Amino acid sequence: MADRLEQRFAEKNDTINGTINIGASEAIGSRMMAKLIRSFSEKYPLVQFHLYNEMADDVKDRLDKGLVDIGLLLEPIDVHKYEYLRLAQKETWGILMRADHPLAGRDVITPEDITGYSLILPLREKVREDIINWLGKEEKDLHIPLSYTLLSNAVLLVEEGLGCAFCLDGALAAHSSPDLKFIPIYPEKTTRSVLVWKKNQLFSPATSLFIQEINMIRAQIR
Repeated sequence: MADRLEQRFAEKNDTINGTINIGASEAIGSRMMAKLIRSFSEKYPLVQFHLYNEMADDVKDRLDKGLVDIGLLLEPIDVHKYEYLRLAQKETWGILMRADHPLAGRDVITPEDITGYSLILPLREKVREDIINWLGKEEKDLHIPLSYTLLSNAVLLVEEGLGCAFCLDGALAAHSSPDLKFIPIYPEKTTRSVLVWKKNQLFSPATSLFIQEINMIRAQIR
């Protein structure tokens, strides 16, 4: 079916148009998404993309409501109602702190190291629960002056000395600063990005072709 779809539109690249709506959380998988969009735009120059950068739970909500066609999410996620491609690159959780922080010279950060400091945590409920469990403390016993959805503004507050932020190295890639230090947590905690779209959904020709590009990558991985 995918081959027939591609053949059907192969000679009509200049007539395929429309908008593909993508929701993306901050992740290293965004790099592959960027390459996919650029490659697809070269093949189908009349197609436009709308990109919504949001917390993974908000992207999932947009998907379920049909407001975006494709989502780039971070695990954990229930993929049973989606078609999906799990990306190979692992993302590592760590602590972002100022370069002059007392712990900045460590190779890894343990719960015992960090619990006495001001902490900036993600708002995503499941991730937050995992972090609290890793810390081994009740949330009420921690000093959490700020919680965030996207890392961009939290980085600025780390620079200002508000606290140390739990984040992923992939999300941090776009916000690097010589005044900050990212240190992995120990025991190590990793996750992966997942490209998802709804099962049995009727998509526009442009979106169907874009999903075909994703499926080609999925076939290579398998």
